[in-house]
Amino acid sequence: MPPSAGHSLPDALFSADAVRQIDRYVIDQQGVDGFELMQSAAHAAFRCLVRHWRNCGSVLVLCGAGNNGGDGYLVAASARRHGLGVHCIAVAPTVKLSGDARKAWQKALADGVEVLELEALSESSLDDLFAGAGLIVDAMLGTGVSGAPREPFATLIGRCNSAPAPVLAVDLPSGLNATTGAAEGDVVNAAMTVTFIGLKAGLFTGQGAAVCGEVVFESLDTEDGVAGSGQKPVACRRDWGSVMSWLPPRPANAHKGRFGHVLVVAGDRGYGGAGLLAAEAAARSGAGLVSLATRPEHVTAALARCPSVMVHGLIHGSELPSLLDAASVVVCGPGIGRSAWGQQMLEQVIASGKPRVLDADALNLLSGRVAVPADNHVLTPHPGEAARLLNCLVPEVEADRMAAARKLQALYGGTVLLKGAGTIVASEGSALDVISGSNPGMATGGMGDVLSGIIGAVLGQIGDGQKAAVLGAAVHLAAAGRASEASGFIGLIPTDVIDALPLVFRESERYPEARDL
Repeated sequence: MPPSAGHSLPDALFSADAVRQIDRYVIDQQGVDGFELMQSAAHAAFRCLVRHWRNCGSVLVLCGAGNNGGDGYLVAASARRHGLGVHCIAVAPTVKLSGDARKAWQKALADGVEVLELEALSESSLDDLFAGAGLIVDAMLGTGVSGAPREPFATLIGRCNSAPAPVLAVDLPSGLNATTGAAEGDVVNAAMTVTFIGLKAGLFTGQGAAVCGEVVFESLDTEDGVAGSGQKPVACRRDWGSVMSWLPPRPANAHKGRFGHVLVVAGDRGYGGAGLLAAEAAARSGAGLVSLATRPEHVTAALARCPSVMVHGLIHGSELPSLLDAASVVVCGPGIGRSAWGQQMLEQVIASGKPRVLDADALNLLSGRVAVPADNHVLTPHPGEAARLLNCLVPEVEADRMAAARKLQALYGGTVLLKGAGTIVASEGSALDVISGSNPGMATGGMGDVLSGIIGAVLGQIGDGQKAAVLGAAVHLAAAGRASEASGFIGLIPTDVIDALPLVFRESERYPEARDL
């Protein structure tokens, strides 16, 4: 499920504070009137409303006390002028309004909007308003709010989420941290979020990826203000379409030696499928050669499933060095367990010094050792593994996924890919990368094994850990999207994603030019 369908989004992702600073620069330094900027935002939001819900009937607009609430009052005014049925609730008492928000409220009244004070409404009246709404506009809490929503906002958020009508969120869903994507309490689950001036990073990771719905961006003609303010993005938004060109075209005289030899070290007893998923994903992702080092009892099944993979049954870690010598990239961890066999394998992989992707149990084993940074590895933890590596709790990781990825990278070096909705890639000396989009069908065992195999194959082809991680995560998500078009989300399994990889990679393929021949 991509965050935007039919709307182009910029790549730069900003913190909430940076966007506020840009807004302030546009007003103070460029002389743009703040109320005019608010009107532009409201007009943009109303355009989205009309474009997607032209026949919604009655619109229920929920307004807070700040500029976000001001946007809501102006949306209500536009709806009223265009003949839509409008109910507008002042969730924060209008006596508390000031500045541009107060001007917006006054304009709504002048345009014939009846503003209902929440404190004057009975529970039954609220029930009727929410039940009768064809669309709800959430303009309650903006980017300046942090922490769990207080009353009465928490109750209104709950009503939004249980109402039959879809929700259009103005700038961001109420209750969401615009910078981190975390939600400390209740958060509005929007069908669409129209956001302004600069894309907020929190819309694309963590809870943001789940509650924003389709994200629509409106710059409000402030591009010069973004540049002039000096505010720097905290991350770069990536997807398959924006990074597929990182894969170079293959010349007509290409041979397997040019595209890397990936060795997958995986699959202790009972977990043979993990190694096979990683190895087959590597083979389907352009690796020149793929070898699998696993337990002997898994060899027959592996060969039957994927005969293009060279499979070796190993009893002890001392058998691994000769295979490592022949490899250009190593993927280690899927299903290796935490017993002596897995520990031996990991020791040999690290000692080899080869570029490597460490996943799953390799990360769990690392968490029990003193951290030794390395420049040539890619670590791919999910939040639970990240918490073990950082010696903290999972909620601490999820409270600020970008900060957690940075901490992991600083501790272990190389490139860190923190999995989850809105996957984050951290690498020294570069901005964070956020893979925009999510797919609920990927919440099943084995998807991470597929990802590690893809990254290993791409790393063998381009030799850059950061780009390999971003490319791998992007094509993984795109393949899952392609596969779920046929199977849906509930029935999606890792082999469906592997089968879809060639179709997605085909989108990146270009005929070589004459000089490449």
